[in-house]
Amino acid sequence: MAKKRPQTKAARPQLTDGEVPVVGAREPCPCNSGRRYKACHGRAAAHAATELVHRPFEGLSGECDWVALRELVPAATVELTLKDGLPDDVPSVTLATVLPMAWPALRRDDGSVLIGLQNDTASGDISRDLADTLQRALTAKPGTPVQGRRAPADGPRLQDLLDPEGTFAPEVHSGFEFWVPDPENATPDVTASLERANAAAIPTVKLTGVDSAYWCETPDKNHLRWVMPHAEEKLLDALARLHAAGRSSLGEGTRLVGSFRAHGLTVPVWDLPSAIGAEDVEKPAAEFAERLAAALAVDAPLTAEERRARGGLTNRQVTLN
Repeated sequence: MAKKRPQTKAARPQLTDGEVPVVGAREPCPCNSGRRYKACHGRAAAHAATELVHRPFEGLSGECDWVALRELVPAATVELTLKDGLPDDVPSVTLATVLPMAWPALRRDDGSVLIGLQNDTASGDISRDLADTLQRALTAKPGTPVQGRRAPADGPRLQDLLDPEGTFAPEVHSGFEFWVPDPENATPDVTASLERANAAAIPTVKLTGVDSAYWCETPDKNHLRWVMPHAEEKLLDALARLHAAGRSSLGEGTRLVGSFRAHGLTVPVWDLPSAIGAEDVEKPAAEFAERLAAALAVDAPLTAEERRARGGLTNRQVTLN
């Protein structure tokens, strides 16, 4: 019997990820590897789309307020400044907590753009998804909403599009009337969405004396939720020192009850009596900020009592994202 000759395979062109077109996950990879796309060049794209970015707003002006508007504040808007300026036919770009019908973005009839912050995103990088939405909104036809989609894995992030020196000054609203500059001509769907949103909105006020602190009113008690930029471990140590010393409250009847984790930052939360309004907590919050700064500067190990206080605070942490 004749000896079989070993088979040889023709050399296949080696393609980089950028040269390989996107196909269905179960289809053969266009690089001719013989594997399915999801197990070959699609793997990196899938990883980029699902990997959670721990601090998506890091490097943006007003990172703490970005987190607050994403997770805590019902109705607010902020004018955004683009690195390269606005296109000639776009008079303004405004970030909003929520848009009607949960639209990711809206190009208004006058050409201005509204971007919704609290929408679900298709990937693990909120910044990249919002940047993709913003770019598409800038070129959308006036008078049309922009639908959601998965942003390209190599697309820009907000940090690439927004001016890092631009101010980020949220304006908190009592309702969502900013949706409809001309209420008489609003569609029935938008009007109904506005009524539902206004009914669900929790009254919220941004403090003026300290950064990124938001008072809110609920039926049983009020709260102060304060997004802080400090490293979590150091902040928890400082809060524990103050808590153990009986100096963590914001006055009589108030109590530091725990904190949220949100997009890489820590958000201490205080319970307040219903009688305490936003203006009443301005001075106590400013005084607490001074105590916290002093506690953050301490490098000594925690005492036994401070460690117990820290354990209690850690046990009362809730992760929002």
